[in-house]
Amino acid sequence: MYQISIHIRAAGACLILIAGLAQPVHADEPKVPSGQELAFDNRKGNCLACHSMPGDPKAVTSTNIAPPLLGMKQRFPDRAKLYAQIWDATKANPDTLMPPFGKHRILNEDEINKVVDYVYGL
Repeated sequence: MYQISIHIRAAGACLILIAGLAQPVHADEPKVPSGQELAFDNRKGNCLACHSMPGDPKAVTSTNIAPPLLGMKQRFPDRAKLYAQIWDATKANPDTLMPPFGKHRILNEDEINKVVDYVYGL
């Protein structure tokens, strides 16, 4: 009986410790957008303004301004080159119409990484 009581107290203490570590979720905290949300957001990535993307019905566009975002792992086997392209495409092609999303602070580094991760999955 004494051993059971010790185990129950220890379990209760663990639950109290775990409960104390939990962080409350506040409704007013901004949602962190996904790579897809950033790519589709016309105030951020706005990829759909120039690129078509497979799969998602929201991504179906009839644009021919830029190449479709297909087979991106094959086109950019080095992930860093795709990141650099989104950061500042003018380094690879000074005449490009693609905005320098990182250089002009349209997207921050974390957001560009999310977009790269999303686009790499297409």
